[in-house]
Amino acid sequence: MDVAITGSSGLIGTALATALRARGDVVIPVVRGDGRGVRWDPAAGTIDAEALEGVAAIVHLAGEGIGEKKWTPEQKQAIRDSRVDGTTLLANALAGLDRRPQVLVSGSAIGWYGNRGDEELTETSPPPPSGFLADVCTEWEAATAPAEAAGIRTVHLRTGIVLSRDGGALARMITPFKLGVGGRIGSGNQYMSWISIDDEVGAILHAIDTPSVHGAVNATAPNPATNREFTKALGHALHRPTLLPTPLTPLKLVYGRELVRNLLVDGQKVLPAQLLASGYEFQHPELAGALDAMDL
Repeated sequence: MDVAITGSSGLIGTALATALRARGDVVIPVVRGDGRGVRWDPAAGTIDAEALEGVAAIVHLAGEGIGEKKWTPEQKQAIRDSRVDGTTLLANALAGLDRRPQVLVSGSAIGWYGNRGDEELTETSPPPPSGFLADVCTEWEAATAPAEAAGIRTVHLRTGIVLSRDGGALARMITPFKLGVGGRIGSGNQYMSWISIDDEVGAILHAIDTPSVHGAVNATAPNPATNREFTKALGHALHRPTLLPTPLTPLKLVYGRELVRNLLVDGQKVLPAQLLASGYEFQHPELAGALDAMDL
């Protein structure tokens, strides 16, 4: 089938495109600028909608990174706008097509759940009262409404911490851990709901291929780990000690208190109820096995 991808050059998009091509699908990147593919510019509100006519599936992964820069008011606005405005533009364009896609898999994140301690969270859990990431995720998911109203099966992929040696959070952790200075963050009791890059891609393919899958879908492994457990497992995989806690003050100076609290100190224990109920089989359900498979 023809599958269009926004954010196709990112960590997840690159791995997804490779997997789609390997099984014989045609990948159509949705790109800014002069790259090859369908042209769009979310900031300007423009998209070449005609080029999406007849595409079977759309995977929407584009959005400003949340963990690279301090959350200034301007950066928080950019995070929100890149997701909400981009999704609104895409959903309206898809709704106006004569030959609409069968499915829209639209990115979201487990930030939707807020900081809930050790509460087990599934797709049926209520949202938190408020919070920056929760509010952004709520608006982000709501922005697909035009596509849903037009009859396009829509999946909100609430992704956790994607583990890959090629980028993302794990790649940033490897160097300090290899140097022997990696350690737990804060109390270490906060949950890290993770997923291997292989299962992230597998979950997206499953969402595309399985007509019963719709609405919120937690893209997390079935066995979330506390930060303390994650630290120990990564240290073991790298054959390095993890005795000293990670100092938070330097991180707060670089990234700001709010980002550090939301992304490192807070946590969510998120379970992939819908994936499991719809028959998805995880390649890496356990953290140790996932890390070993990456040959770090």
